Amino acid sequence: MHFDLSVIWFAIIVFATLMYIVMDGFDLGIGILMPFIKNEKHKDVMVNTVAPVWDGNETWIVLGGAALFGAFPLAYSVIIEALTVPLTLMLVALIFRGVAFEFRFKALENHLKFWDRSFMLGSIFTTFFQGIVVGAVIQGFNVENRTFVGGQLDWIAPFPLFCGFALIATYALLGSTWLIMKTEGELQQSMFRFANKTLLFMVAALIIISAWTPLAFPFVAERWFSIPNLYYLLPVPVITTLACLKITNSLKKRRERSPFIMALIIVILGFAGLGISIWPNIVPPSISIWDAASPEISQSFMLFGAVLILPVILAYTFWSYYVFSGKVKEGESYH
Repeated sequence: MHFDLSVIWFAIIVFATLMYIVMDGFDLGIGILMPFIKNEKHKDVMVNTVAPVWDGNETWIVLGGAALFGAFPLAYSVIIEALTVPLTLMLVALIFRGVAFEFRFKALENHLKFWDRSFMLGSIFTTFFQGIVVGAVIQGFNVENRTFVGGQLDWIAPFPLFCGFALIATYALLGSTWLIMKTEGELQQSMFRFANKTLLFMVAALIIISAWTPLAFPFVAERWFSIPNLYYLLPVPVITTLACLKITNSLKKRRERSPFIMALIIVILGFAGLGISIWPNIVPPSISIWDAASPEISQSFMLFGAVLILPVILAYTFWSYYVFSGKVKEGESYH
């Protein structure tokens, strides 16, 4: 039996990216929400809800980047060259945020506000530039003879910039619903209110992007609205709409787990929508996964390593979340 290694590696990269978006999404969302919280003890609780797992969450972005480099070197070279500036700024913000995360627990009281601001700004800018990267990928790159020929600032365009703001709203929704599930008392009640607001912003952004992409990019309109694709793909927007309504209902009834689960479903479906829109291209508008693939022998060698390491990462991730499941209360700390 012959397996299409390019498809397998594309699936691995998609899976790793989705795992990163899901898990680091609520992590970054906590930093995005922090400017609205004035109580220092509440800030400590917010950070402590992700303290045991935040660094492990970022394992997935490393895996996705390494897999892209090894399995699809052409795509890696084009994306890195086209998006050098936003990717560099994203990594700087991510590093700075990680440093702030650790230092805020050990800082003197007169330095705490500095590290809190660093954590907030690092979270916001990391998310913003991630959204820009997603928007720029949908927008596509100018490639001739397997080389990027566009400008270094092509990403400064209305659509990628709007995607940056949309992702901030999305991660804020993930963060607020995560905190509803992990906290209690006054902080939890605040998050119920924030979840309603972030849901409104996220839904507005989702509607705008859903209208913008088919109008601006004909290949997206062809994929979603041609027959019979329209019938096959209709469950994606329908289930997304139902999940949004379910969040609203769950927030009214003060349910703790349902809002977060529904928010995850929305994010997963949104990511699926991105994949549906660009498939089979890995570098829109014209480089497919097969055009960008490395030699089959290289993909086979890497796949052997991936088969060994993926179960280990999944087991570690599951175990860490299982061990630190439950509510986080004031005064508790993992540091």
